[in-house]
This record gives sequence, structure tokens and C-alpha cells, in this order.
Amino acid sequence: MKVELKTLKDVEDFGRRLAKALKGNELIGLKGPLGAGKTTLTKYIAKELGVKEEIISPTFNIIKVYDSIKGPLYHIDAYRLENLGYDPVLDDYIFDEGAIRIIEWYNYLDDEDLFKDAIEISISIKENNVREIEIEGDLCID
Repeated sequence: MKVELKTLKDVEDFGRRLAKALKGNELIGLKGPLGAGKTTLTKYIAKELGVKEEIISPTFNIIKVYDSIKGPLYHIDAYRLENLGYDPVLDDYIFDEGAIRIIEWYNYLDDEDLFKDAIEISISIKENNVREIEIEGDLCID
């Protein structure tokens, strides 16, 4: 599935629709260049899931945990793990199938098997700051 998002409102609407399609046990991998909107999309997903806290990039913390209406929401940023390949400290979060797990820069985690059943969302920046979203995986968005 490919979607073009021309405005911040489009990103918000898409995040809302995506959140409504989640059941509460998904592993979502986000990838795209710096500034593509991975954290912004996560912010709108979390907002629709009833998260009250401000969503900011967990680049320095690596993980932030939030309560949502569909269970725990783990927001992980693997950017600083690029040269490490993987950090087993994250196992309790990544493998928690009772939670929604959103991992920015998931492609920096050197474990292909981990994401074989994940929902992969790639964000690219096109002309005029238009975002193109491509989703692979088992997710039906209205």
C-alpha cells in the first residue's frame, strides 16, 4: 500500500486511521531519512490511542513507554544502535506481544527474523515536501 501525504493534517489523519486499525499486539518498523516524519507519525498514532504524554523522539533514551487504550505502547529508536546491530536489553519490549511496539530505524537492528511478520512503514520525502508512505505487512487501513 502506498499513500502520499501532502500536509501535516494528512499525516495526522493517516496516523489516526493507522491507529484505529491496530489490535494491540503489533510490531511496527519505521524507516526513512532524518526529518521524514517517523516521530511525527508516531505522535499521531499515540494520540489516537489515548496517550496523554507528549511524544518526542527516544533517540537518547532508546525507548519510551506509554499507556494506551490498546495496552502498552513502546516507542523505540534504534538510530544509536546502527553500529551495534542489536541490544538484547530491548528483548523484553520488542518481544512483548501484548504491546504495540513502534521502532524507528528498525533497519539498524541486525535481525531479519525479528521483522519477518512486522508491519514495515517506509517514509520518503518527495518534491514539495510531500511524504510517500509505503506499508508492507498485515494491516488493513480504511
